[in-house]
Amino acid sequence: MKTKGNLKEVATVFLKLGMFAFGGPAAHIAMMEDEVVSKRKWMTREHFLDLMGATNLIPGPNSTEMTMHCGHERAGWKGLFVAGISFIFPAVVFTTILAYLYVSYGKLPQIEPFLYGIKPAVIAIILSAIYKLGNKALKNWQLAVIGMATVIASVCGINEITIILLGGFIGLIWLGVPKMSDKKLNVFAPAFLISSGIALTKTVTNAKLFFVFLKVGAILFGSGYVLVAYLDAELVEKLGWLTKSELLDAIAIGQFTPGPVLSTASFVGYQINGIWGALVATLGIFLPSFIFVLVLNPIVPKLRKSKLASGFLDAVNISAVGIMIGVTYHLSEEILINWQSITIAIISMVLVFYYKKLNAFWIVIIGAILGYILYQLF
Repeated sequence: MKTKGNLKEVATVFLKLGMFAFGGPAAHIAMMEDEVVSKRKWMTREHFLDLMGATNLIPGPNSTEMTMHCGHERAGWKGLFVAGISFIFPAVVFTTILAYLYVSYGKLPQIEPFLYGIKPAVIAIILSAIYKLGNKALKNWQLAVIGMATVIASVCGINEITIILLGGFIGLIWLGVPKMSDKKLNVFAPAFLISSGIALTKTVTNAKLFFVFLKVGAILFGSGYVLVAYLDAELVEKLGWLTKSELLDAIAIGQFTPGPVLSTASFVGYQINGIWGALVATLGIFLPSFIFVLVLNPIVPKLRKSKLASGFLDAVNISAVGIMIGVTYHLSEEILINWQSITIAIISMVLVFYYKKLNAFWIVIIGAILGYILYQLF
């Protein structure tokens, strides 16, 4: 269902997403599905699932890479870059401003009251996306078994990329091989590896900062939370450019601001080397994603045409939905801890499931207002 689109339209959609997409990758993808599939019909839900499953197989921030895929579907390679940059831009601006305040004054503005309500509202948005995507991905009983297994694995804390690959492999054997009628297998299995051939020392330069974040962006699998381990190993333990306390503050800002968690790179870059440090760190961590998606996007439809690869993709898709369920379970454990947060979550679920035309952004705003009121009163 690929149609020619206006770059201004693509920029508007993803700039808005970038400004209001709180709650991490699962919530970002839920809002994206609502905008580009349910409302604007840029692609079928099946193709959206195919892109989501394929994105889980490459390094980088999954939700940001999905914006690039959606932009490509609507307006070609230019749309890919416009969508990705538009989605990243608000988070980078917000994060850099907070980094300036942090470095200048040693503290951050009080935003906890609003987050108090946004987080439970995001749970409802994710559940809505799980319901819609799960209905499309669940094609037969074999996929139901794979899906249940991935939910259990995710809840048990098994690495996301391990779950995706195992689910896809089981689907390839269980669903793809029995359907094979072709003697020739049209399967593409991309593998990416990058390393910076620069000897990094403890002296800070923008070039070294760029290559540190380029390497992280090229090998980062899983959720944004994995970023903590990567940056701790590179910037704290190896190079000593940050303290653990400073790194944790930076990660916290990535959670507080909308858009991709990897905007943490902007905060870290500013901490280390000011505004230019923020710019090169941001460029370094996101650049690999643009390259990977540019290469991967045209391949996904070819994978779907191969019966063997189709079984793999179906299993990867249901595995991605299973991971979303596991993530939501863990988020609920952390967020729904008192009657106030549970009340906001229930109100948000009523709005999401019974007022289906209500935009997800309004759910976020309503949640923020309710959170602020309940936080102040109780």
